Amino acid sequence: MYKRFLVFFICFNCFTQLLPAQQKVDSLTISLPQAEELFRKNNLQLLAQKYSIDSARANIITAKLYDNPEFGFATSFYQPATKKFFDFSNDNREIGLQYSQLIKTAGKRNKAIHLAKTGVQITEYQFYDILRTLRYTLRNNFYNIYYLEQIQRVYNIEIQSLQKTTTAFEEQVPRGNIAMKELMRIKSQLYTLQAELVSLQGTIDDVQSEFKLLIRAKAYGYIVPLATIDETPKNIVQNVSYQSLVDSAYLNRYDLKMAKSALIQSQQNLSLQKALAVPDITLSAGYDRLGSFVKNYNNIGFGISVPVFNRNQGYIKQADAIVAGAKVQVNATQDGIESQVANAYLGAVRAERLLNSFDPGFEKKLNTFISEVTQNYERRNITLLEFIDFYDSFKQNIVQLNNLRFSLVSQFEQLNFTTGTNIFNQ
Repeated sequence: MYKRFLVFFICFNCFTQLLPAQQKVDSLTISLPQAEELFRKNNLQLLAQKYSIDSARANIITAKLYDNPEFGFATSFYQPATKKFFDFSNDNREIGLQYSQLIKTAGKRNKAIHLAKTGVQITEYQFYDILRTLRYTLRNNFYNIYYLEQIQRVYNIEIQSLQKTTTAFEEQVPRGNIAMKELMRIKSQLYTLQAELVSLQGTIDDVQSEFKLLIRAKAYGYIVPLATIDETPKNIVQNVSYQSLVDSAYLNRYDLKMAKSALIQSQQNLSLQKALAVPDITLSAGYDRLGSFVKNYNNIGFGISVPVFNRNQGYIKQADAIVAGAKVQVNATQDGIESQVANAYLGAVRAERLLNSFDPGFEKKLNTFISEVTQNYERRNITLLEFIDFYDSFKQNIVQLNNLRFSLVSQFEQLNFTTGTNIFNQ
């Protein structure tokens, strides 16, 4: 049983060592500005939304078009005098001509044009709101990959160190210098770290997959984020007033602009529905050669429907309700934005204060300390339990530190997202 257990973990260890080598084959080192450029150029969701804008603009062309005139022609099918069909040989054949043109009243055409233009504006705002959302995901994933890789390096350092220790102890066990149970405890710690590393790499792969999809990079490739982040303590968020962030969100959030434009559009639709209650006029002109009370009869005239029963009451009432709902939606969007900004601001303040309370040289001291711990254990200056405890503490502290750093950066991006700006940059 022990041999099977050992063979399994040896194969498992070899597999985890091969993964980085495979990843490096198609790796893409990329900075955040380069990633954003590829995103704006290649992202399929953005490209699809641009076509939606073109489609909405076509509605303006449709709204500007006038109604087509109608033309009618009639002639005698059968001549009783000549007993011929379609007889055009004499002047006694009947010919009738009719022309009509619909004239829209109450400014319906202009109202329809304004309605279509507002529709284009809403579609454009939808594009920029999608851009805002996807850009947030892109930037957040970029920094997430970066800090997850920092954590991965910690695991690699510990695993390499324990592998060296394991190799050295395996040589000492047959000589009686090291107990087998001590070697097995070290191996158990090594295997645990290797299993945790594989789980971490799975998390990185998930984030990588989403990031590559956003910029349309190769699915099999591996993204290496090139980030330059100043880790020195600083008060970025606390130097910005909360109210200025709320004001910025009210000014720049495209979902709020969409809600306001939707209100304008609903008001324009109400105006159009009221105009549709006003009858249109049909102008007409006609000529009849033989079918009237005089020969070569000419006429002009106009027609208008009498709004006795249908005055578009239903659509007017519906449009009025839509206006009321759009007003509520504007207020709801404003309340939601302020809540989002407040939540992001408080989270960023807490993350910044906590990270600033850390010793700037803490990570460097830990790296030096863990190296000394390994040497002291190999020299038998500390016990096995102390050695394992030091390793666990080192890993947990470095992991926690990088998680806190990502949390702060993520809160910065959340503030950028909720305010619709790019106030906070790393």
